Amino acid sequence: MTDKKKSPETLRSARWFAPDDLRAFGHRSRAMQMGYAPEEWKGRPVIAILNTWSDAQPCHMHFKSRVDDVKRGILMAGGFPMELPALSLSESFLKPTTMLYRNLLAMDAEELLRGGRGKSPTRTGSMSRPASPAATAPA
Repeated sequence: MTDKKKSPETLRSARWFAPDDLRAFGHRSRAMQMGYAPEEWKGRPVIAILNTWSDAQPCHMHFKSRVDDVKRGILMAGGFPMELPALSLSESFLKPTTMLYRNLLAMDAEELLRGGRGKSPTRTGSMSRPASPAATAPA
């Protein structure tokens, strides 16, 4: 692992926003449509935050406010946070058990990250078993 800082042009995020093509134009225009100014993402790594919060998940009720803290930390570190909703599994409201759907949650996380939105994932969920290597490896 190296400690070399990448230049803004070499960031994976630059492939989303920097090129002068129709796809990057779409990404830039959607980001501005959501209220983000170009200064907020230009030259910054996009950091994906996978959030399993939902009203039906009593164990993750604090994630709604915790994600704001995570976003603030990412901004302070020079990144551009992007929250992505992940499958929320609640033992209280899902019968017979959430065990049947945990692989689906792992696949959801892997595909959200494989989509290339973020440079480095930040998970806000909790699992009783280790996440798959694809879900925890830097992008």
